[in-house]
Amino acid sequence: MAPADRDQIREAVAARYAGLARAAQAGEVITDGDPDAPEGCAAVYRDADDLPEAAVRASLGCGNPVAVADLRPGETVLDLGSGGGIDVLLSARRVGPEGKAYGLDMTEEMLDLARANARAAGAGNVEFLHGQIEAIPLPDRSVDVIISNCVINLSTERPAVFAESFRVLRPGGRLGITDILAEDHLTAAQRFERGAQAGCIAGTPSFTEYRDGLARAGFTGIIITSAQQAGDGLHSAIIRAVKP
Repeated sequence: MAPADRDQIREAVAARYAGLARAAQAGEVITDGDPDAPEGCAAVYRDADDLPEAAVRASLGCGNPVAVADLRPGETVLDLGSGGGIDVLLSARRVGPEGKAYGLDMTEEMLDLARANARAAGAGNVEFLHGQIEAIPLPDRSVDVIISNCVINLSTERPAVFAESFRVLRPGGRLGITDILAEDHLTAAQRFERGAQAGCIAGTPSFTEYRDGLARAGFTGIIITSAQQAGDGLHSAIIRAVKP
């Protein structure tokens, strides 16, 4: 993919999520999810009743990575593509006051929304960073856990995302991701077409592509579980992996 095409897609993603952030700030409910879906894959949060209403309104993912990340007190967690901040706030609660939860987003409107939600929640152990998931603005080996909620599929440079995730994780650190993946038998054109219909405008990666990308970056213990169907040949999936 040419750099100009990558830039065009990134700008389209940013514009879409800026509009959704403005909608959430205006009081519109923009969440989507199936309350009967498996835990960790429903975008309906079962433990968010006491979070700010605006954070719940802006829960835009395809799952609940916090439910599968096995966060522990004192850990440092990073959410790639943190949006309105719901996963960061839930993570901050789980790691406790001795831990830290970072959110990374490229959309200023989403960052404004997330920071307002953090203030409303009284969360003192969170920090929202402006940047791109392909170039994470954190030092090497500074994070214990990386989560992400239906964001990595939006990237046109997924190898860079996986390499950067590996870089910032400490040895023994882990991934707990939910994302949209395509069945392996679909052609690239079919994945792009069906992914676009599901909002994955960069082209949906296949199960094998995702696994191979993580392995090339150095991850081990890769487990990818299809949790529910998200379209014709598309699945919301739970992805776990470890940095040795």
